[in-house]
Amino acid sequence: MTTAAEALQALHREPGAYSLNQVLSSDADEHAEGLQHWKQRYEQLSPGRFEGHLEEAWFGNLQVFRERTNQTVHEGGLAWEGSRTFGVPVAIDGEGWYCGEVFHRDSIITLRGGDVLDFRTPRSLDVVAVTVDTLTLNEYAMQVEQRDLEAELAGQRVVPATATQAAELRAFLLTVLASIQSTPGMLSHPQMRKALEQGVCASLVASIGNETEVPLPTPTSNARRSIVSAARDYMHEHIDEPITVADLCQTLGVSRRTLQYSFQDVLELNPVSFLRAMRLNGVRRSLRRANPETDTIADIAARWGFWHLSHFAADYKTMFGELPSETLRHPAHSAGSAR
Repeated sequence: MTTAAEALQALHREPGAYSLNQVLSSDADEHAEGLQHWKQRYEQLSPGRFEGHLEEAWFGNLQVFRERTNQTVHEGGLAWEGSRTFGVPVAIDGEGWYCGEVFHRDSIITLRGGDVLDFRTPRSLDVVAVTVDTLTLNEYAMQVEQRDLEAELAGQRVVPATATQAAELRAFLLTVLASIQSTPGMLSHPQMRKALEQGVCASLVASIGNETEVPLPTPTSNARRSIVSAARDYMHEHIDEPITVADLCQTLGVSRRTLQYSFQDVLELNPVSFLRAMRLNGVRRSLRRANPETDTIADIAARWGFWHLSHFAADYKTMFGELPSETLRHPAHSAGSAR
């Protein structure tokens, strides 16, 4: 039998390197089998016809899914080895019981691969979740935020998070799924899968409470200027790549907060805004060189890591005063035509 780790390796060998799945079911146990690479068993506890709906996307080192059920069920089983799952309700009728703790709409639940799932759902439940490779998530958290998430979450089944953190994670994961469903082809681009994977990791890190965070030493003005200079050198050396904040943190060996302080002090601009401007300029160059008959805005945006097309279009217009479609319709003039 193919393991989840082997399935991920197989995905990475394929040109598309992603998988989409959707299941409608009228039996609880059949529904449980729909989630790929999990070992689950569902038992229906409330009377009535069961209706289940599952939407799932695999890409990079993670699995994003949304699950809807209309009956109280007991869910048991295991997630794939080497993973950690986070789930947050979209809609819920009452309260559930998750691994000995009460589960409600503002709960963020977590499950480590190999730990036993023990979940009694409420009568009606709509939940969005992500299962991510543990090493990928923890390496991101250590390199970008200098946090050991596995140590923070040790033994916990309900994440210490506020209602605001739950709402932000819920909205982000729903947006990811909606974007994939509306433009599934974007996952064929490795830059897009990378941007989404890092976006999911960032959202998960932000959703986990960190009240004991230790302040980092504030870098001196000279150190900040050096950090910004090194960051800009790296960006210019990789001008045709969709660089992310995580890339800069990993390359420069600094935390996100240190990078933030440095950019704000030297350029009066945060690194996210600076990188977005760089990527938007990259899109514009690509659009001006593109063929309006064969190239699409969605593909070009995906190659630069923009996965939310409406946000991308708004940011593009704010930056350049025109929509991406207008730039595509008016490609760059050749040197001879400008005379």
